[in-house]
Amino acid sequence: MTKRLIAIWAQDQAGLIGQNNSLPWHLPKELQHFKETTMGQAMLMGRVTFDGMNRRLLPGRETLILSRQADFEAEGIQAFTSPEAVLDWFQTQDKDLYIVGGAKVYEAMLPHCDQLVVTRVEGEFTGDTYFPEVDWSSFVPIAEQMIEADEANPHAFTITTYERKEEESRAT
Repeated sequence: MTKRLIAIWAQDQAGLIGQNNSLPWHLPKELQHFKETTMGQAMLMGRVTFDGMNRRLLPGRETLILSRQADFEAEGIQAFTSPEAVLDWFQTQDKDLYIVGGAKVYEAMLPHCDQLVVTRVEGEFTGDTYFPEVDWSSFVPIAEQMIEADEANPHAFTITTYERKEEESRAT
């Protein structure tokens, strides 16, 4: 199986992805999906997203940080100052690389993604960060799963996986 560059995120119906550097909702089943999907792989996030997680490393995953701060360091991470440097790293290893936020990192890396894994949370929430525009014509849906609301998950959501169309595969 070939390694892939994959953007993974959750958004509400208006494209909202964040509030004060965290998620605007709490959905344990969605968090479990994220964990199972990214386990054993590498994750790329921006410094602000990492700070919003209190610089906590997620177990079982390699953490990469994209930051404009050339001297950015934190224990247990690899830091990069450009998307090109991240892509160079990607070429040298065997793991899938999941792009996990924030909005500027998604925007920089979307043109290079092979897949998109999007969770659409039913409802509209209050927040300050929205997912960047996606050229959906470049992708086709390949899987979809609907999760109903329950006691622990107050909002229903749908997880859809998209794959880049073959004729538009990225050149990396």
